[in-house]
Amino acid sequence: MDVNIETLIDQETLEKRVREMAAELDDRYKGKPLRVVGILKGSVYFLCELTKYMKTPVTLDFISVSSYGNGMESTGVIHFNKDLDEPVTGQHVLLVEDIMDTGRTLSYLINILKARKPASLEVITLLDKPSRRLVPIEPMMTGFQIADRFVVGYGLDYAQQYRNLPFIGVIN
Repeated sequence: MDVNIETLIDQETLEKRVREMAAELDDRYKGKPLRVVGILKGSVYFLCELTKYMKTPVTLDFISVSSYGNGMESTGVIHFNKDLDEPVTGQHVLLVEDIMDTGRTLSYLINILKARKPASLEVITLLDKPSRRLVPIEPMMTGFQIADRFVVGYGLDYAQQYRNLPFIGVIN
């Protein structure tokens, strides 16, 4: 497949914003241990960079759901692939998403995690497409708001490819 990828957010801009987000989280959670939960697979690059710059004590866990398959449009059907390794009851939980689109997947995960009675539960996302939102969810923090375009890189994929790009790009 011959693909042309246009840079939407360059590597330097991404890294600067992730460092800013880490500092904001340190201020918010000062003195509180934090369970950072990444939504696999897309959030891995963002989560690793984010926590690398944080001073707050964090533990990491991962959860995996899918709704895209190998296409460019969500199927609307959410598949639960991997649950957390440890309970979150009584803990401050930060759910880390790569991109917020319709909000269906996050709504599903938020309901599951709230039922487990964490001390707090917040959502942050690297990218947000508010024009696509079908479920009224607002993240506590957003790296960048973007238009309704299919993006890859920095963990985001198309058919499991392009995750390793050091920037956010648009497939043309």
